[in-house]
Amino acid sequence: MRSDFAGLVAGIAAERRPPTAKDNSDEALVAKIASGNRPAMQVLFARYHARIYRFVLRLLGSEALAEDVTSEVFLDVWRRAQQFEARSAVTTWLLAIARYKALSELRRRPEPPTDEGSMDASDPADDPEATFAIKHRGEILRNCLTRLSPRHREIIDLVYYHEKSVQEAANILGVPGNTVKTRMFHARKKLSELLEARGVVGALS
Repeated sequence: MRSDFAGLVAGIAAERRPPTAKDNSDEALVAKIASGNRPAMQVLFARYHARIYRFVLRLLGSEALAEDVTSEVFLDVWRRAQQFEARSAVTTWLLAIARYKALSELRRRPEPPTDEGSMDASDPADDPEATFAIKHRGEILRNCLTRLSPRHREIIDLVYYHEKSVQEAANILGVPGNTVKTRMFHARKKLSELLEARGVVGALS
């Protein structure tokens, strides 16, 4: 499957043309992809590849698996673009596909491997260099995120990193809006406790 997608990207590169402002919206790109427009696929891929990859990486904890799943997401977009009905934002649709594929991968691999250094959850006191690096707030936050449950981690990811509304997050997760609010409350509480334990106070206020 990865080779199929690699061939697609290679073909796109050979046919690229700059989109006009009129046809550069996410919805317009998906409509063009549905009709087999390779340059539109390239634009959408370039626009959202990094965001989808980071979302999947936080769920799987493995760079190699995250790259594979991300490729599968965009291959699905290429094959199923005609099924997009614009009932939600394109990013919501992409994240829903990504989440489904990531969870399927987790079910196949109950204990997914974690690439060394990609999502380090070890005690920084064991490594002087890590102790120095983790003093940066961003590194502390990433480390604390790895200690949340998968459900809490993904809700923080969707709301803070992808700036999704409660309803958009509910659509992606396939749960009621009230469930999203409840998970968000508990996720924020737990993350705040982890951050405060590392000396970071008020980061989520």
